[in-house]
Amino acid sequence: MVRDGYFYGIALLLVAVLVWFLTRRWELWAVPVLLALFFLWFFRDPQRVIPQGEGLVVSPADGKVTETLRITNPEGEVLRLSIFLSVFNVHVNRSPISGVLRDVVYRKGQYLNAMNPASAEKNEQNMAVVEADAGYSVAFTQIAGLLARRIVFRPKPGDRLERGERVGLIKFGSRVDVLLPGNAELHVKMGDRVEGGATILATIPSAAVMPEMEEAFAEPIA
Repeated sequence: MVRDGYFYGIALLLVAVLVWFLTRRWELWAVPVLLALFFLWFFRDPQRVIPQGEGLVVSPADGKVTETLRITNPEGEVLRLSIFLSVFNVHVNRSPISGVLRDVVYRKGQYLNAMNPASAEKNEQNMAVVEADAGYSVAFTQIAGLLARRIVFRPKPGDRLERGERVGLIKFGSRVDVLLPGNAELHVKMGDRVEGGATILATIPSAAVMPEMEEAFAEPIA
């Protein structure tokens, strides 16, 4: 479990004890108890079996694939996948590939519904670029949703990340976009359910080259 779950859960259980001591009314006592159980469940962090193999890209998040979009810019073609996380999904995020974290860009913003196409441009977000040993790069962006008010990302540029390694989380509903080289071979389609660290999103040839990240993420969603 993510430690935030203990903070919320224990605090609400203490509130429940206080409410029971002051009122002796079970219907009032039950509210903070149920909330405590919800937070303990929400911040769960299950173990995952990480796929092994050259060029594999695993999902950085649990959720539903809501978009696969090819974008062409002056630097070349890239492929963007969007994964929507509902409040019922595990919200721990993982590195999609093994490699060196080359860049982390945080941007403040709004809190539009993560299903809204404008959220990719306007919402609070954090983009991370990981360069594989083979030379290609994969980027992924944590995008805050309607209820999310905090994005957590722990590694720093220069850190070595392993495929499926935990890197942070987004609280209470959100979205994660993944940017791949244009010649990546997809293993998922729109509507598929994916698990962070376990589901293979794509396979990338070792010679793949990634165009500029910022332009591809800023491109409006078709």
